[in-house]
Amino acid sequence: MGLIDDCVKGNVATGLAIGIGAAILAPALIPALAGVAKPLIKAAVKSGIIIFEKGKESVAELSEIFEDVVAEAKAEMADAHTEALPAVSSEGETGA
Repeated sequence: MGLIDDCVKGNVATGLAIGIGAAILAPALIPALAGVAKPLIKAAVKSGIIIFEKGKESVAELSEIFEDVVAEAKAEMADAHTEALPAVSSEGETGA
C-alpha cells in the first residue's frame, strides 16, 4: 500500500505544481498566444472564403453545363417524337 500512496501523492503534487505554474504564466502567455493565433485564424478564414467562392463558381458552371445537356436531350427527344409520328395529309388521311 505504501507504493500506491507514494504514486498518488506524487501525481497530486505534480498536478498542483503544473496548476500553480499555469496560473502564474497564464497572464503573460495568453496575450502572446493571442497575438500569434489571431493572424493565423484570420488567414484560415480568408482561405475558407476564397475556397467557398471558387466552389460557388464551379457549381454555377457545372449547373449551367447540366442545364445545357438537359435542354439538348429534351430537344432530341422532341425531334425523335416528331419523326415517329406518321405524316398527316391535308385531307386528314395518313400518308402511305
